[in-house]
Amino acid sequence: MAAMLSAQQLASSLTLQAHPASVAAPRCATLRATAQPQLRSSLVSSGTSTAFAESSCLFGRKVESRGQRAAARGGAGRLVVRAAVFDQLSTSLEQAWTKLRSQDKLTRDNIKEPMRDIRRALLEADVSLPVVRRFVREVTEKAVGVDVIRGVRPDQQLVKVVNDELVALMGGNVAEIAYAPPGQGPTVVLMAGLQGVGKTTACGKLALFLKKKGKSCMLVATDVYRPAAIEQLQTLGRQVDVPVYATGTDVRPVDIARQGVAAAKKAGVDVVIVDTAGRLQIDRGMMEELRSIKGAVSPTEVLLVVDAMTGQEAASLVAAFNAEVSITGAILTKIDGDSRGGAALSVKEVSGRPIKFVGEGEAMSALEPFYPDRMASRILGMGDVLSLVEKAQDLMDKEDEAELRKAHHGGQV
Repeated sequence: MAAMLSAQQLASSLTLQAHPASVAAPRCATLRATAQPQLRSSLVSSGTSTAFAESSCLFGRKVESRGQRAAARGGAGRLVVRAAVFDQLSTSLEQAWTKLRSQDKLTRDNIKEPMRDIRRALLEADVSLPVVRRFVREVTEKAVGVDVIRGVRPDQQLVKVVNDELVALMGGNVAEIAYAPPGQGPTVVLMAGLQGVGKTTACGKLALFLKKKGKSCMLVATDVYRPAAIEQLQTLGRQVDVPVYATGTDVRPVDIARQGVAAAKKAGVDVVIVDTAGRLQIDRGMMEELRSIKGAVSPTEVLLVVDAMTGQEAASLVAAFNAEVSITGAILTKIDGDSRGGAALSVKEVSGRPIKFVGEGEAMSALEPFYPDRMASRILGMGDVLSLVEKAQDLMDKEDEAELRKAHHGGQV
C-alpha cells in the first residue's frame, strides 16, 4: 500500500508554528483550602512551573500570584501551597520535621524517630525498599554531620539535607533530549512502552514540545496491531500540526520506520518521532521488534513511556526495557494522578536511566522536562525553608572567608 503522505507532500506541508493557536491550552490552576488553624491547600498547575514566594510561617508560603491572592482575600492565616500529586508524601514528611522543633542541634539520638517517619513515608509512597534504605542512610549521615548554621533550626536543616538527597536520588541534573550532530540528521526518537500508558499521546505531546523549541517534526506510525492506533496518531498530528507518515497495516513495522525516517530526511525534517506498538506485558516478540526497528533507524533517543501511577513497578519496567533494548530515558505519564510519587523517586536509582519528561494533564501542551530540583521542592512543599537555609549558609561562608582574610592580613596565618 502506498504511503499516505509522500516525501514531496511532507516537504510542502511542513510549517513551523512555535505556538499553534489550535492547541494552546490556557493555564489553569485549581486551589482548594480548608479553614483550619494551619490552612493547607494544594495547587494543581498545567503549566511548566509554578512560582512561589517566601514565607516564614509554619514552613508555608504566602500566596503571591494574582489568582492566589484573590483566593486568599478575606481569609485569616496563610495558605500552605504544594503539589497535590505528592500530597500524601508531603504530609507524612511534614510530620517528621515537627519532632525536631524543640531541639538545639541534630544528633543520632534525636534524628532516629524523624528518620523512621521519613522511611515509612517513602515506603507508603511506593518507593523501592533498597532505594529507601540507601536514602535514609545517606540523609542520616549528612544530617548528623552538618554544621549548625546561625538563624536556622535543626528541623529546617534536616529539610535542606532531605531536599538535596531527593534531588540526587532523581538524577541531580536535567537530562535534556539529545539531538543528532549537525549534518547527520534527522534526530530520531524511538518511543516504546506497554499498552495503556499514554505512549501514542506522548508522541504528539513531544512533537508539540519540540515545535515550540523551533524544531520541525514528523510522526511515524508503526503500530499495525492495535485497532485505530494509526488513526489516533494522525488525529494527534492534526492537532499539533505535525505530518504523520503512515502506510496502513500491510507493511512490516520495521519497514514503515525505515521508510518514514528516509522520507523525513528527504524533506529536511529535524526530528522524527517513531510510535511503536505496545503490549499488555513485556514479551519476546515485542522486544525483538523493538530491536529490529532500533537497528533500522539508529535512533538518537530511545524513550520508554511509563505510567507514574504504577509506582515502583515503573522503575522495574524501565530497568527491564533498558536491559533488553538499551533505552536512553523515560517519560512519566499521568503524574498528576499519582498522589504517592514512588515512580518519580525510584526510576533513576533502580534503572540507571533518567526521567526526561513528565506528562501532567490531558492537554497536548501538558508535557515538560523533568527537573529533579523542582520535583523535590514540590514534594517537600518548603521552598521558603530551603531558601532560608541556603541564604544562612551563604552568609556564614562569607563571614568565614572574611575572618580568614582578616587573619591572613594580620600575619596570623
